[in-house]
Amino acid sequence: MFDTVLIANRGEIALRVARTCREMGIRSVAVCSTADLHSAVTRVADEVVCIGPPAARRSYLNIPAIIEAARRTGAQAVHPGYGFLSEDPDFAEICAAEGLTFIGPTPEIMNRLGDKARARATMAEAGLPVLPGGEHPPDDAAEAKEAADAIGYPVILKAVAGGGGRGMKVVHDPRDLIRAFHDTRASARAVFGDGRLYLERYVESARHVEVQVLLDNRGNGVHLGERDCSVQRRHQKLIEETPAPGLDPSLTTHMCEAAVKAAAAVGFTGAGTFEFLVDGTDFTFMEVNCRIQVEHPVSEAVTGVDLIRQQIRVAAGLPLDLSQDDVVPSGHAVECRVNTEAPERGFAPTAGTLTDFRPPGGPFTRVDTHGFPGLTITPDYDSLLAKVITWGADRETALERMDRALAEFVVEGHGVSTTIPLLRKVLREPDFRAARHDTLLLTRMLGET
Repeated sequence: MFDTVLIANRGEIALRVARTCREMGIRSVAVCSTADLHSAVTRVADEVVCIGPPAARRSYLNIPAIIEAARRTGAQAVHPGYGFLSEDPDFAEICAAEGLTFIGPTPEIMNRLGDKARARATMAEAGLPVLPGGEHPPDDAAEAKEAADAIGYPVILKAVAGGGGRGMKVVHDPRDLIRAFHDTRASARAVFGDGRLYLERYVESARHVEVQVLLDNRGNGVHLGERDCSVQRRHQKLIEETPAPGLDPSLTTHMCEAAVKAAAAVGFTGAGTFEFLVDGTDFTFMEVNCRIQVEHPVSEAVTGVDLIRQQIRVAAGLPLDLSQDDVVPSGHAVECRVNTEAPERGFAPTAGTLTDFRPPGGPFTRVDTHGFPGLTITPDYDSLLAKVITWGADRETALERMDRALAEFVVEGHGVSTTIPLLRKVLREPDFRAARHDTLLLTRMLGET
């Protein structure tokens, strides 16, 4: 087992990793920008290294600074969390070249699955059903238009290097395809440094369901069930839950088993998530996330499995310490993402200093957050402030507990708004309560087109 792990991230996920390291007897090193010198993780980690100014490209994306911090502190491994460098195969290769273990899949697997178009073809070869789509990223708008006409509208343009719900555009009218192609390609190039796109048939009203998998280097693999992530705005998730309500158990069992089989077929190791669209009784593959997910706590809540611990064990060359028979889900768990955004202004990020911050507590209520009174929220980073996770013996209990927890949550600060009021509104929405929701629920609620 490693003696020291460097956490190449910030916010609640950095704090989450540091806590598991403490429980495992592993020394943790947190890196931070100057904006995060007094963040929550700096109070928990065993050592802190400032690696640059607030801008992410000069700190959390500054690979030489991160490698130097690992070298100076004697770290043997790097945990990338999610976002930033977590799915960057070049970073993983540099870690290996420097004698550091990257806690995640191999660079080769990340290259195969991080490229969304390549992942789609790879998973089709592994036996997973995929939506009709282009075989290769089109070279120009004319080729994209030809592919879209062959697929049939509506289509969705997706960035090959996309992730986190970004780099996507739905096109309903063929007359809009060429402009959408140019706009999405420019956006993908600016955000991901890669303007390549691919096309798929867009399913108007479907459920977004994902499967959490764990695989080691000894040929062992398990899934921790499925999560429903259908409550989204602009393809970014707001509410997640497990098990996915209202679906046929035979469908979810088949999907979970297929995900583990496909992961094993391509040599995937560590913690990953296979994402699917569920339309009626059919499911189709969307993408693979080669990292821990924001919503991983709901799976932990119903299974009792510490996913970060398993990630670290696998990276250290140890086998999983559980089999599929050991994974016995109990009850229902829900997660709500509390973002510092103004939903009434198109989910625009808000910034300011928190004057009061009191997260909820109570039975079966977990809050993963880096917030505290005095925290300055800047526009430099993602707007996620906290994740509230509640568990209940059944879905109704978990949802009622979540509404109570959100009602207790106090977040105040000049200029700071949060998604809490909207989340509570969704929890009371009849279609959501009856598990009749899909990925367009929030669009309908907000009257967006």
